[in-house]
Amino acid sequence: MEKFTLKRAHPNKTSTQVGRGGTRGKTSGRGGKGQTARAGNKRRPALRDAIKKIPKLRGRGVNSFKSFQPIASIITLTRIDAIVSQGAVLTRTLAVELGLVSKKAGKIPTIKILATGKITKKITVEGIPTSASAKAAIEAVGGTVK
Repeated sequence: MEKFTLKRAHPNKTSTQVGRGGTRGKTSGRGGKGQTARAGNKRRPALRDAIKKIPKLRGRGVNSFKSFQPIASIITLTRIDAIVSQGAVLTRTLAVELGLVSKKAGKIPTIKILATGKITKKITVEGIPTSASAKAAIEAVGGTVK
């Protein structure tokens, strides 16, 4: 008796093919019964329909009423009178150095001088927008606005 002549008493059983969709057998990987097991099952997801009904944000983003123009930092005449010395030339850089305004994101912001309070010192304002009443108050003391 040789090893290669031996045969099994009970050979391995091979499963017979079932006529319900190929070699996968029974439900062919489609689960149980019902709509999902049928051919042509292409239902739209309910969440996608809900998302598609929401209007898109276009144009200016969330708030369309927000202005493009940056909001100016305000300096009053009383603060200028308290901090700036007599005969000084007030510019945007000097306003930051004296602490009248602080930098925003590393840049000097736009500044506007408003006529709140009184000014007693003669100063020169250069490159800073001023209100009409603030300009009149500065010029009444003997200062100039350029």
